Amino acid sequence: MSGLADRPDGAVVGTPVAHESARLHAAGTAVYTDDLAATRRDVLTAWPVQSTHVHARVDLDVAPALEVPGVVHVLTAADVPGANDGGAKGDEPLFPDAARYHGHALAWVLGETAEAARLGAAAVTVAYDDLASIVTVEEAIAAGSFQGMAPTVRRGDAASALVSAPHVFEGTSVVGGQEHFYLETQASLAHVDSEGQVFVESSTQHPSETQEIVAHVLGVPKHRVTVQSLRLGGGFGGKEMQPHGLAAVAALGAVRTGRPVRVRLTRAQDTTMTGKRHPFHATWRAGFDDDGRILALEATLTSNGGWSLDLSEPVLARALCHLDNAYWIPNVTAHGRVARTNITSQTAFRGFGGPQGMFVIEDVLGRVAPLLGIDAATLRERNLYRPGQTTPYGMEVRHADRLATAWRRVLDDAEVARRRAEVDAANAADPDVKRGLAITPVKFGISFTFTAYNQAGALVHVYSDGSVLVNHGGTELGQGLHTKMLQVAATALGVPFAQVRLAPTRTDKVPNTSATAASAGADLNGGAVKDACEQIRARMAPVAAQLLGAPEDAVRFESGRVHAGADASVSFAEVAAAAYAERVQLFAAGFYRTEGLGWDPATMTGTPFKYFAYGVAASEVEVDGFTGATRIRRVDIVHDVGDSLSPVIDRGQVEGGFMQGVGWLTLEELRWDASDGPGRGRLLTPSASTYKLPSFSELPDEVNVHFLDRAHEDGAVYGSKAVGEPPLMLAFSVREAIRDAVAAFGPAGHSVELGAPSTPEAVFWAIEAARAAARRGAGPMTDGAGAPAAAGAGAGR
Repeated sequence: MSGLADRPDGAVVGTPVAHESARLHAAGTAVYTDDLAATRRDVLTAWPVQSTHVHARVDLDVAPALEVPGVVHVLTAADVPGANDGGAKGDEPLFPDAARYHGHALAWVLGETAEAARLGAAAVTVAYDDLASIVTVEEAIAAGSFQGMAPTVRRGDAASALVSAPHVFEGTSVVGGQEHFYLETQASLAHVDSEGQVFVESSTQHPSETQEIVAHVLGVPKHRVTVQSLRLGGGFGGKEMQPHGLAAVAALGAVRTGRPVRVRLTRAQDTTMTGKRHPFHATWRAGFDDDGRILALEATLTSNGGWSLDLSEPVLARALCHLDNAYWIPNVTAHGRVARTNITSQTAFRGFGGPQGMFVIEDVLGRVAPLLGIDAATLRERNLYRPGQTTPYGMEVRHADRLATAWRRVLDDAEVARRRAEVDAANAADPDVKRGLAITPVKFGISFTFTAYNQAGALVHVYSDGSVLVNHGGTELGQGLHTKMLQVAATALGVPFAQVRLAPTRTDKVPNTSATAASAGADLNGGAVKDACEQIRARMAPVAAQLLGAPEDAVRFESGRVHAGADASVSFAEVAAAAYAERVQLFAAGFYRTEGLGWDPATMTGTPFKYFAYGVAASEVEVDGFTGATRIRRVDIVHDVGDSLSPVIDRGQVEGGFMQGVGWLTLEELRWDASDGPGRGRLLTPSASTYKLPSFSELPDEVNVHFLDRAHEDGAVYGSKAVGEPPLMLAFSVREAIRDAVAAFGPAGHSVELGAPSTPEAVFWAIEAARAAARRGAGPMTDGAGAPAAAGAGAGR
């Protein structure tokens, strides 16, 4: 048995291989959940009856729907044999007696065709008795409308440190949410077999929890429900919790009618019914010394959780744990709370609150740097964590020196000093178009903060012909997890990549799985796959030694052959066949649990993460002073992936995560109708025509991505590090570069308050504010001590 991080000679991990389904994706032959409906007879389609009011008691008359040709049944609360709840907190009625948001599913019509189900849903009559509603986080704060826990992270004495700090600033930072906009909308297909077993195909990131919720609604034990996840057409966290109720609807329909039932949301239904990244509102006070070092931070972070809790509590906890980003803050008091509002129930999204927490400190530094008279890059570098320092919640920042190493490499590789001079020269020459250049770091914790989730299982079969089948508990979202697991299994068994196949993720093969989330899929499932493979290899080694006439400790598995010494070898298949003949077990259940974790959510202290992933990005942008439009000229990234399991996959994750972060921070604006009119609470951006996603035109002109050298991680499988979420936060460099460009329209020392997302509209108004400051010729305001002070109001929205 080898150590978790040990990498043998001839390892398949670390080699560049294509995504295991790349050819199927490119050819359009990859099968997804809803495609399976076409392979079954008599499938019914479920269609939601959606609320047209934001908050109201409802009374439904479903009889007219049953008169529509092709309508078979209308599912209501009366059909539920178990619990009428589709969530994990007991606050998400599957069939509600009151609409909690505009678009809330009140009932589901089952039809022979999608059109019949749609017409049936339109025929249902709903009587509404309107109730008071809250739409925005500001309304929730004013009304005191909160839900769930209100945690606090505290270190030192922030209040006293702020009193004595030479420079104190205060402000409000507001950042919007984000629509997942996965290419495959939410989908489930359920049927009941001859034995009464409920089988659910679901596009879910958490099959075991989908299984639990379906069993909960049906009122049966979990062993009566099997959930399979073949592959997902994207998830980004939006399929961690949100699929459960939809799968329960399909399963309930199948049980009630005895026929297969499919749920596949249209794009409009998906955007109006499902949760998104939490918008955050933060108020803060920050103290600095004369050299720009942070002395203290007080903050209150309020997330807009929507109508129910979903994952809002752990999202908020991770936001508080990432409020420091990559900076040492000796005195911190940070409060968190979840607003209850009448919009979709917000949920997990890549980064899981980390980006919103990091947004606050990056906004603080970006706004106060000119007021302190310190270059923003210098201010950031001066406050980077150093070896031996700990986070506000008490965890050591291990390998903190990697932050400085990555920072220096980006400065050198991107020639930041030379380009800074070029940017300044270009800005001096052009009054209408300005450039900006910024560099920002990332420190992101890897593991679930809910400690129990940090476990995984796998089931590995070696057949007598030497071929290998792997089942593990993770789901393939397009992120390459299956590809990495194939590489891990091939490495652990010493066989070629092509000799291993992945089976779909199923709860009756690997039970009690954790969500594929928190960037931990490869760490957890890789550890379990490696464990199972090493059990099998240990059983095969004595058989190989006997075949080769060599001592067992001389046997090694590599490249599809089993060696003993320089010349003697037999094929892996020969050893497998011989092992079978000798009745040696050639399958194993592997298990992995992350060690070294300890977290107290009540006190918000401990070691919630196995390690930190680091990264640094420098971005250069160009901003049009007439329109506020932004062009990204160049991006340079150095990112810490440890010893990469799969370099091609990891590079794609860095580039894709970065661009998704760019979308969140600069383009993607969710808007709900907050008026008092009849459309109050309606999502105004429900489609690609109203919600701006990054496209080819938003790609940087030049992108340079490098992995941090000598970044082996002792605590993870084959020395790798997680790469799913951390790169998203590299996009802060783009927003800060936009701030830098906007500042060039104003006077020296002007503090730019920039809306988030920094859409062309928000950028234009920030430019207008900078121009107004230039016309006034006014310098920055000063605090009571004569030091510059930040303006108090918000984020330009």
